[in-house]
Amino acid sequence: MASTARIMGVVNVTPDSFSDGGLFLDAEAAIAHGRELAAEGADILDVGGESTRPGADAVGAEEELARTLPVVEALAGEAGPGVPVSIDTSNAPVAAAALDAGAAIVNDVTALRGDPDLAGLCAEHGCDVVLMHMLGTPRTMQEDPRYDDVVDDVKAFLVERISVAIDAGIDERRIWVDPGIGFGKTVAHNLELLRRLGELRDLGRPIVVGTSRKTFIGRLTGREVDGRLGGSIASNVLAARSGAQMLRVHDVREMRDALKVTEAVLSPS
Repeated sequence: MASTARIMGVVNVTPDSFSDGGLFLDAEAAIAHGRELAAEGADILDVGGESTRPGADAVGAEEELARTLPVVEALAGEAGPGVPVSIDTSNAPVAAAALDAGAAIVNDVTALRGDPDLAGLCAEHGCDVVLMHMLGTPRTMQEDPRYDDVVDDVKAFLVERISVAIDAGIDERRIWVDPGIGFGKTVAHNLELLRRLGELRDLGRPIVVGTSRKTFIGRLTGREVDGRLGGSIASNVLAARSGAQMLRVHDVREMRDALKVTEAVLSPS
């Protein structure tokens, strides 16, 4: 049900993210944006300093840290908006600095495969961890992605990564899973994952879904990035009804309103 879904607001501190690259590269602009998203109803703020759009260039940990740390410090500090901060990174040094600065969640698109030190770091800090499925890397993931059965394959991958995380000392109760909509998937793959999202509930872990403004919505609607709000809302509402407990979105206010109306319509009077 939509009433159980929380909203993760996206704070990209990057020059090249597919949706808002460059808009919030300045730390003060990113901090202001994070506070605005919190005021609009975000339950979590997800701060990222490296674009993971298809074909994006890799960013060194030093640069990623320089982009994100001032933003995390401000948003997670006493002067911040009072909502938990997530660091969207695959690099242990970046995660370590963010966690020390007050971040509570590590959102890793590589599911702890990108840096061998990240799993142990998360276990040591006792933070929440989001494990996402991605085929290949952001540089290669859209090069003819293929699956035997996309839902079964993603589910098997997440089972294996949950096991790796637990073996590294991460508390199973702190693990979230993300099927990685748009990360090494065709339009058909993305639709199948959303259609059968409920099957991932068998994993026993909360599900994160990120469809906001993504390319598959543009392919379905013919809209450019700034015209994909309707498709984003539709896909997120359906994901929430199928069991997603966290929705990662750019348009927090509109998504919050959509969830409120959905809940009101579906809840018995």
